[in-house]
Amino acid sequence: RAEANAEVDREMSMASSDVGAGVTLEKYGRTIVKTPNGEPLSSGSKTQVFWNKAQNPIGGADATSLIMHVGYNEWIRGVEEKFTMRRASGEAQDENNDWWVCDIPVSPTASVLNFVISDADEQSWDNNDKENFRVAVKNVADEDVWAVIRELRFEEKRAAALRAIKEEKERLARRAKEAAKAKQIAIEVGLKQQAFIIYTEPKVPQAGQPLKVFYNKNNTHLNWSQDIHMTGGFNRWTHAGAGEPLKMTPPKEGEEFYTAVVPSVPNDSWMVDFVFSSGIGEGAQYDNRGGRDYHLPVSGGNAKKPPLHVVHIAVEMAPIAKVGGLADVVTAISRAIQDNGHQVEIILPKYQFFNNSVLLGGREYETHFDWGGTTIRVEKCIVEGLQCFFVEPQNNMFSTDSVYGRNDDGERFNFFCNAALEFLNRTARQPDILHCHDWSSAEVARAYWQHYHHNGMHKPKVAFTIHNMNYGQAKLSEAVHHSQMTTTVSRSYAGEVSGSSVVNGNLQKFYGVRNGIDPDIWDPEIDNFLPMKYNAETCVQGKAAARAELRSRLGMSGWDDKPIVGVVSRLTAQKGVHLIKHAAHHTLARGGQFVLLGSAPDPKIQGEFNGLANSLSGDDSGFFFAFDEPLSHLMYAGCDIILVPSMFEPCGLTQMISMRYGAVPVVRATGGLR
Repeated sequence: RAEANAEVDREMSMASSDVGAGVTLEKYGRTIVKTPNGEPLSSGSKTQVFWNKAQNPIGGADATSLIMHVGYNEWIRGVEEKFTMRRASGEAQDENNDWWVCDIPVSPTASVLNFVISDADEQSWDNNDKENFRVAVKNVADEDVWAVIRELRFEEKRAAALRAIKEEKERLARRAKEAAKAKQIAIEVGLKQQAFIIYTEPKVPQAGQPLKVFYNKNNTHLNWSQDIHMTGGFNRWTHAGAGEPLKMTPPKEGEEFYTAVVPSVPNDSWMVDFVFSSGIGEGAQYDNRGGRDYHLPVSGGNAKKPPLHVVHIAVEMAPIAKVGGLADVVTAISRAIQDNGHQVEIILPKYQFFNNSVLLGGREYETHFDWGGTTIRVEKCIVEGLQCFFVEPQNNMFSTDSVYGRNDDGERFNFFCNAALEFLNRTARQPDILHCHDWSSAEVARAYWQHYHHNGMHKPKVAFTIHNMNYGQAKLSEAVHHSQMTTTVSRSYAGEVSGSSVVNGNLQKFYGVRNGIDPDIWDPEIDNFLPMKYNAETCVQGKAAARAELRSRLGMSGWDDKPIVGVVSRLTAQKGVHLIKHAAHHTLARGGQFVLLGSAPDPKIQGEFNGLANSLSGDDSGFFFAFDEPLSHLMYAGCDIILVPSMFEPCGLTQMISMRYGAVPVVRATGGLR
């Protein structure tokens, strides 16, 4: 109701004032727009508007129809109607006159009619050199008419709100269905991946039912043993119903799998656990899957898997402290884990620039303590739906305007990691998993086991993720040694770096797990940074609107709707800057348009790209040398092709975001891009 009243009040105010619109438009020495009698249009009436196409290439010389896109009162409600135009009969036709006309029912609220012209395909446009066309309207509505309009406008907005609520419920239901399907597929893939060693009948264990287990020793280090024993349990070994080790039945001739039967899977179980051994007791060798054991999910149980408490300790997090992909992944993986019912907390340094962040205005005091020769103050705030803690040493160690860039980064981040662990210990937290990331928080793995595991915080296991092997290899190696599991961000990159001294001594606990993007943050269907939200069914219209907005933002021409090739990247040697330059020239030479969003930390590289922008300046290129989150969303939506010509790329998120927004990623075959 308030929105409707405000909108109508504004239109009533315009109706009683001079809006400065005329009844004709003179331009280029000829009349471009006119009304039937040279008088203002009348609100609520049916009339005609004439537009002169002479010497205007829109639609071509043989055009048979054009479209007038109409709004009112300085586009207060956007484009309200589209009308097909036709050539006007009875009007002069010469080099200065090619009159087209359309019939328009003028809105009863109108004080000015606004319009732009497009061809029939809505590919070429005339917006009067970005000023749009304006025609004066005499508003004749009385108080009774305005009262009716006010009520109609309220009903429209109410219906739109209800429709939006319904659509959001449908979207969430669709997303939940997709997530459930993806989870089921993940379970099936997990079972298939270990089926060459272990599988069961039924394929997914059923609560209250017997379970036959098949085990192939030939694909394990127990391949030498004649006897195989199976030790089983439930709910990650926490269930009281765990049985004694069973001697498995050897395979028949020509078969490979040993078998054993679990008489009944408990009704209150949610997972079955196994290890296998060559015998029982002292001297027996075990296959415990590299310390992870074999676990199979149970279906139909009446107990739920208890949530885990996961704490991420990192120096980046999107969108509040973003330098690269690490920040996006910390946020995305945390949200994904939380969406699966687990408790997630993130600990970050309290950088000075956080004080200016509009996203952190709700920071609250959590605690303080003396440690490391200073007082540590900890604040908390919800960011992207996640509980975050900010560690601020009072020695000004993090009184910086950037995440990286000081000569003592290593010393500062090591101090932060220990202070974060001290905070967890002082507040009696016992997370199940400590997850640290890259060299900058690698210190967590060593410090936890050496200083905290036996001094109060006994429960956690440490997971360590290498996002980029090229930095801080000594710290990476140290964390790999002390962590219970080490991952990197794609299977292909894991293969590429498996020979590195950082990981090659611990390959039994080193895994490649491809990064993902947060489907709620990167979703064109709900993205408020786009001029028109879209999905797979409406992507043609949505991307067309994004292209138009992108061109407007970067001062480019929309003439002929050329394909747009884009780059969204930090400009470093790793990202293939020489290939980006080549692509810019090649795109323009082939008749496309080129856009770039990014900046270089190296002044020399930044200078080169400043020169490139100057040399290619014009209607077909646009360069924006800064971090701009809203513009990055518009880039993905507005571009037809996104280039990722990295020299090496552990995973890369750009190609995933591109596909999410309907742009084709063109990448160099390396690392996670393969």
